[in-house]
Amino acid sequence: MKFSLFSTFTLTLALSALPLAMAQNRTATNNLGTNPNQRFQLNQNQALQIITAAAAKSAEIKIPINVAVTDPAGLLLAFLRTDNAYLGSIDIAIKKARTVSLFNGAITTGAWYNLTQPGQSLYAIQETNGGLIVFGGGVPCYVDGYFVGSVGVSGGTTDEDVQIATAGVDAVGSTEGQV
Repeated sequence: MKFSLFSTFTLTLALSALPLAMAQNRTATNNLGTNPNQRFQLNQNQALQIITAAAAKSAEIKIPINVAVTDPAGLLLAFLRTDNAYLGSIDIAIKKARTVSLFNGAITTGAWYNLTQPGQSLYAIQETNGGLIVFGGGVPCYVDGYFVGSVGVSGGTTDEDVQIATAGVDAVGSTEGQV
């Protein structure tokens, strides 16, 4: 196969634009990527690191909790109910993580609260998708700028739940993506 100077130049130009195209792709595809090679999710070790860090934070502030870790699709990867955590909070923790994942990590559960009040534009959205949670405690997890999963915590006040969930995410990534 013969390459001309023009085709070599074109290939070099195309390859040099790849990092920019990949960075733009994170936004254009809601941080999920366009093909399987660009899709990322938490692995088992990362999920366990999140659970461990969240449990440590809950012990530090003396709040028994339930903590759920989901993949970007909202499917459960890991779960822990600490001693004396409310049984009713099991489903809430899972739904907090799932709610964040269903919207590609673009919004925390706490950010939904004001948007879902009577008279607001998204009033009653919490009744969709089998029940969404619209108060604090569900946060996204980003690694290297990609949305890789979500964490939901329930058992304390919403502020305590957010603090604990964020401590879990901080063990492996960030609650904010880099676009």
